[in-house]
Amino acid sequence: MKEITGVEDLRLKFPGTDSLLLKDFSISIKKGEKVLLLGPSGSGKSTLLQVLTGLIPNSVEVPMKAKRVNIPKSWGFLFQDPDTQFCMPYVDEEIAFVLENLAIARDEMRHYITDYLKQVGLQFEDIHTPIQSLSGGMKQRLAIASVLALEADVLFLDEPTAMLDPTGTLEVWETVKKIGENKTLVIVEHKIEQVIDFIDRIILLNDDGVIVADGTKKEIFSDYKHVLVEQGIWYPGVWEDYLRNRSSPNETNAKKPIVTLKEFDVYRGKEKKVHIKDLTVNQGEWITVLGENGAGKSTWLLGLMNLLKTKGCYQIDNQDARRLSKLTDYFAFVFQNPEFQFVTNSVFDEIAYTLRLQNWSEDQIVRKVETLLARFHLQPYAKQHPYHLSMGQKRRLSVAAATVMEQPVLLLDEPTFGQDARNTFAILEQLQQMRNKGTTIIMITHDCHIVKHFATRVLYINDGRLTLDCLPLQYMEEKQQSLEV
Repeated sequence: MKEITGVEDLRLKFPGTDSLLLKDFSISIKKGEKVLLLGPSGSGKSTLLQVLTGLIPNSVEVPMKAKRVNIPKSWGFLFQDPDTQFCMPYVDEEIAFVLENLAIARDEMRHYITDYLKQVGLQFEDIHTPIQSLSGGMKQRLAIASVLALEADVLFLDEPTAMLDPTGTLEVWETVKKIGENKTLVIVEHKIEQVIDFIDRIILLNDDGVIVADGTKKEIFSDYKHVLVEQGIWYPGVWEDYLRNRSSPNETNAKKPIVTLKEFDVYRGKEKKVHIKDLTVNQGEWITVLGENGAGKSTWLLGLMNLLKTKGCYQIDNQDARRLSKLTDYFAFVFQNPEFQFVTNSVFDEIAYTLRLQNWSEDQIVRKVETLLARFHLQPYAKQHPYHLSMGQKRRLSVAAATVMEQPVLLLDEPTFGQDARNTFAILEQLQQMRNKGTTIIMITHDCHIVKHFATRVLYINDGRLTLDCLPLQYMEEKQQSLEV
């Protein structure tokens, strides 16, 4: 069968790093194959996709050499970060931009646009909606719709469901399976449960970007499980294996109120997006915030940070939150998009930034930063620009930088998306240690494993309203009952 894309003897190095990311790397993918690139965060998977499409070095200037690069004639690429995908400011214009390049008649475009949006589970009263008003998950669905509109022969999918809720994840993969039957698919994905059944080949990389194995999913998951474990890569049953070896967390019995909300509203522009009638958050709780994409979860956290207009009673430690001179003395915040946080040109300086504002001595800064670099597995990238990191590494950096001052309350917007298993568990254990010392954690997540095994409380937001406030066990039981109906 003819090769449709591939590379031979690739050598690639990002500026600011001492070693090659990919060295003498060769790969060949045949027409019609469904290939999963599996490896730890930072192993070069996303970079490889960009090389196979020619985005590197033609659009993204990265030093590289290769004996041969075979770029397919017709391809579509879905980026990890949907914001990097968009060319136009409005939903309909984004897909119309693709259709225009395919010479679709203008009077036929609305039908196509509506159909592609429907395929990824998006519906709007007005499709001429600003993209920046969408939630992260809705943006990801739109990015997928624009790629589907290309009707390309080869699809390169870089974690296409990383920011989607469970329902959205299932819907999108069902769509990909349906439209991808006669296409070549090259996929990078950590949430492997939904892709395993239609993948026919796995290429396994280690953290040095070296191919360890290349074979069927049965061969990889049986013959190379020890590699998956050693490299901290997701595999079927990894949570069960982790929990068998996990020590029981310490319980925090403190019930001191730290955040109090009454008739609390959050606005985007003039439109009220979130209403919380009555909520008290206590010190030392680990609260997971759940809900469908676009329900208002991220909007709520932005309101708590006073980054969006709010009304109603809002107290922090029995003080009016709006009158506090420095809200950041109480709250640390990890954005859904880690790049929104970055303000410096190196990983080291990013973590050190707040410490320097607090006039720490350079010796103190070095000790603190090096501790956090080790804790979040970022030591090799200390001199690297944050934008040159993988999405998983960017996410870890954003958590490290946000927690450097150890504020009493930590707000996190999906901190584990884009992470391999090893770093997911490392982040969760670090948060658990902070909670054991009294830190209050409010985390948006779609991962029911985190809800079940780490959270002390669940808040469910639906259409901008808090509709459920319960213990994790109660939520899991209700979820199971709804699935059985």
